[in-house]
Amino acid sequence: MATFSLDDVRRVCKGRDAWWTVLLVDPIAIRLTLVVANRTSITPNQLTAVAFALGMGAAGCFALGSPGWLVIGALLYHVGFVVDCMDGKIARLKRTGTLFGGWLDFMLDRVRDSVCALALMAGQYVRTGHSAYLYAGMAVLALDMFRYVNGPQIVKVRRSMRSAVNAARRRMAEPEEETRDDETEPDGDAETALEPAPNTDLHRQFDSQFPWYRRIRRSLLRRRVRTHLVSGIEFQMAVFIIGPVTGAIIPATAVAGTLLALFELVIIYKFWLSTRTHTRVMAALGEAAAPTPATPADAPLPSPDLTPATADQD
Repeated sequence: MATFSLDDVRRVCKGRDAWWTVLLVDPIAIRLTLVVANRTSITPNQLTAVAFALGMGAAGCFALGSPGWLVIGALLYHVGFVVDCMDGKIARLKRTGTLFGGWLDFMLDRVRDSVCALALMAGQYVRTGHSAYLYAGMAVLALDMFRYVNGPQIVKVRRSMRSAVNAARRRMAEPEEETRDDETEPDGDAETALEPAPNTDLHRQFDSQFPWYRRIRRSLLRRRVRTHLVSGIEFQMAVFIIGPVTGAIIPATAVAGTLLALFELVIIYKFWLSTRTHTRVMAALGEAAAPTPATPADAPLPSPDLTPATADQD
């Protein structure tokens, strides 16, 4: 059995992640991953199943509704999340990841979060009779569904835009656009030095409007923290851990949901600006690649008149 070091595990961690994961989960998950990798033959899919089982245990505790069970449910949820963060590390460390494993992890996470949301809010409604918990449950499910639909779709369109720009530049025999990794989207850090080709940094307009953004982004990335500070992970932790432990389920859900929606709107706004820039860049690349009409100096000389001469020309 291969022996891995702590540095080996750190190297397979994501280059950027949610601050909750980086600060509160990875310090534990990295060390547990080292133990599991070196001393057991547990597979990533088995860890995914364990994480799902712990999530279902948390949902059962949430459904009971009393303060003590809520705290136990929050603890189970967090332990399950730690285990869930280990399966990817094991897969990358041992190179045993599969396409099915990625799908299984994604689907079970969605089922776990939906069941926990329903159990938590329904349990509180049964216990208190307050319909606000039902509305909160619907809001949690709606926000969770929106972010999982919105994120992949934005990534898909961004990739198509980048591919279109790179294809146009290849036709002009110029270097491809350099990209940077930011939230869930590619950005352009490097500017092309070739003229008259237009700048292909699709996020130039956003960066010019918010010049402080890149400084904050670079500072966070040095700590592996992504700029999307309230993402799905922070939202889940607020709803399923902070709320149950403090007893302030509705306030925690409302604050975290509002912040999640604001950060999603920022991503959408940035994406909208990049689509406008993409349109301008493609138009400029098309003009640069178009053949230049012949000037009068370049025009061919007229052909000699080869028609038969008339009688009066004799």
